[in-house]
Amino acid sequence: MSGMAIHIGEMLARNARMFPGSTALVERSPAERKRITITWHEFDRRANMFAQALRGMGIKKGDRVMHLMHNSIDWLVVYFGIVRTGAWVVPLNFRFTADDIQYCAKVAEPRMFVFGEEFRERLESIKDTLHSVEKYIHVGETVPPFFAQAYATLLAGAPADPMQVEITMEDPCGLYFTSGTTGQPKPILLTHKNMESACIAENRHHFQTKEDNFILIPPLYHTGAKMHWFGSLIVGGPAVILKGISPQWILEAVSEEKGTIVWLLVPWAQDILLKLDSGELKLEHYELAQWRLMHIGAQPVPPSLIAHWKRYFPEMGYDTTYGLSEATGPNCVHLGIENTRKIGAIGRPGFNWETRIVDEQGDDVISGQPGELIVRGNGVMREYYKNPEATAKALKDGWLYTGDMVREDEEGFIYIVDRKKDVIITGGENVFPVEVENFLHAHTAVKDVAAIGFPDERLGEVVAVVVDPVPGKELSEADVLEYCQALPKYKRPRKVFFGEVPRNPTGKIEKPKLRKKYTGAEEAFKL
Repeated sequence: MSGMAIHIGEMLARNARMFPGSTALVERSPAERKRITITWHEFDRRANMFAQALRGMGIKKGDRVMHLMHNSIDWLVVYFGIVRTGAWVVPLNFRFTADDIQYCAKVAEPRMFVFGEEFRERLESIKDTLHSVEKYIHVGETVPPFFAQAYATLLAGAPADPMQVEITMEDPCGLYFTSGTTGQPKPILLTHKNMESACIAENRHHFQTKEDNFILIPPLYHTGAKMHWFGSLIVGGPAVILKGISPQWILEAVSEEKGTIVWLLVPWAQDILLKLDSGELKLEHYELAQWRLMHIGAQPVPPSLIAHWKRYFPEMGYDTTYGLSEATGPNCVHLGIENTRKIGAIGRPGFNWETRIVDEQGDDVISGQPGELIVRGNGVMREYYKNPEATAKALKDGWLYTGDMVREDEEGFIYIVDRKKDVIITGGENVFPVEVENFLHAHTAVKDVAAIGFPDERLGEVVAVVVDPVPGKELSEADVLEYCQALPKYKRPRKVFFGEVPRNPTGKIEKPKLRKKYTGAEEAFKL
């Protein structure tokens, strides 16, 4: 790069000019035995067509467009089409309930809602309450509901001319909803400068070239997967969107598509190793020599897992990064492919990032002592949208306060010591204890309840609940587990304990006491 700032929409256009006939994306659906490809020229053309269709429907710079779809080529076409209008794209977690969607729409006030056919029922149940939404666009092969227009029809009737919209690097690009410790989704406003920062840092960390092929598995609504792919976008490298997760499908995708880089979550890596250990999968059945890098993020990585991985893939590079949505996803802290001797650390400051470890007053701690990690760089969000109080707590003098407690060793490598927040990370997904607690509080036999993370080798953590029953009422472990079947699978407790829930004088649950009692952890979880 020459030093000139280029937003992600222009990166796509540049790839179309430089590599028009090269493959940009492959969409693999192993369960359906389907494979779809798209070139950079066609990707760029469709994004322009969707942008023009949106403009024809009245969308302009600064508007918000909600985006709720499963991973696909069309997911990215829609995303880049929205971005090119100058509107803010608002990608939603496909696990969000109708209530979650309703809340996000109330905050974002979108004028338009683009949704995949799988989410039709969810939207039909709440559309009359989404007062800001003027029009809906239905993506899929089924007939759209009466209230929505068909994506394919809109695309077919739109011109492919580039949009003439001035977009600066300081302009908002996307509104990403995560969740805070209360469990209520927090709206994080990211700019085009933030997105460019993610592209540059990811490419600098993992050295992607146009010859690399990135196997993309995690959901695109999340800042992790998409921002890792940005390292390929910036150089015009291809990527494979793998729909469906199984060890066999992952190895087949790497083998048949000549994949070179794969980002995994801990459970996926564990599952691959278990299949290799059992002999159900055999490496000699696949062409994997070109697979140069496996990296993991989104949760603490057990060093034993990487040692196990290296027994099967001794020459393959390994890396991990630490990030958060408020920092435009991964890369503010980065281990580095060359630092496998430091597995267990999250790394050192990422490219173009600074880090500090501070005490409650914001002063640097003594080297080796635990403190809160704060980071500064071009990836730091603009704000929590419409939440100045939360913004003021998180952003101080350009530094983002992560809420994570860490320590630094004598070589400057950072280790997570404890999570300041009580978020439970299971299989890379965040579970907010209050959601589980509120759900169980509705049970007539539950007097009090607390949810904590319980260490799990495969998932990092699972949800555990400590239940204090109503005196005189019968409540068994089976009763609790059965009741929780109504929760999304990843939020369901895997461990149930019975006992008193300790609370401090202000009524807050004393989670450290529970962790110590039920998990044996002195200070939550250490790596």
